[in-house]
Amino acid sequence: MKQESLKHGYGMAATSFDTDHGYWSQEVHNELANRYWSRTDLTSRIDLNAWQGFIADLPRDPYVERRWKRMSWLHLNDQHEVEILGECPMAQGGMFNDAESMADKLRYYPGLERAFLDRQDVRSFVRAWAKLWGIGPREPILMQITGVKGKGHLDPLQGQGIHADGCKYLSILVLNRENVTGATSHLYADKAGRQTLLEGVLNPGEILHIRDDKLYHSAGSISQDDPQRPFERFIIIINSCFIDGFQNRMLRRHFPHAVLNDLP
Repeated sequence: MKQESLKHGYGMAATSFDTDHGYWSQEVHNELANRYWSRTDLTSRIDLNAWQGFIADLPRDPYVERRWKRMSWLHLNDQHEVEILGECPMAQGGMFNDAESMADKLRYYPGLERAFLDRQDVRSFVRAWAKLWGIGPREPILMQITGVKGKGHLDPLQGQGIHADGCKYLSILVLNRENVTGATSHLYADKAGRQTLLEGVLNPGEILHIRDDKLYHSAGSISQDDPQRPFERFIIIINSCFIDGFQNRMLRRHFPHAVLNDLP
């Protein structure tokens, strides 16, 4: 279970929000500063159809059934350009991830396709995302394309339930949602889910920004809208500034010159 000291140990005054950059509206900045989450539409900023084209070649997740996934570690260099880092496993400690198939395990995935990462709208998105949160040069950023497809009923979180990802800054962008009933996004002020902050369906092109060290999130089960056709839902997850000691140890081992978050 996430420790309360981690939930409340970071004041918003320590976060350098980029209020001058025009990528995000002022409303997004205000909402993050005042309530720690914001939901907005990015379809005017990205070529969503082109991004969806990279779903078809996703490999199966070797650790989680009925999931497909790629991920890459990125950072901004001293000129604030996006660079691809080398391989480092995804590592979520049990205090952040309750799923038996994922907690306290090192998970290795193929990288995002270079054709995707070389797109100008992808690089602009990563730069703007980093500026939104005040992430500086050489701070590792994890970017994933992941999702589920199939028939019947499925828990898209595969047992994680109400959880946090072990970082300060997290955003979830829906790439596609086809023949889906459910997959409702939830935000909570507490891990027990007693205080709901958001309950709603994110449509393709919408992004949900979350202060992951302040809030908890989950997603409802998925089933087919039309039982004669399979469902499909894929998302981009991007996060940084990890408070999970397990992940930070792996980052230090693989990227010795990275700028990492100081743990309490």
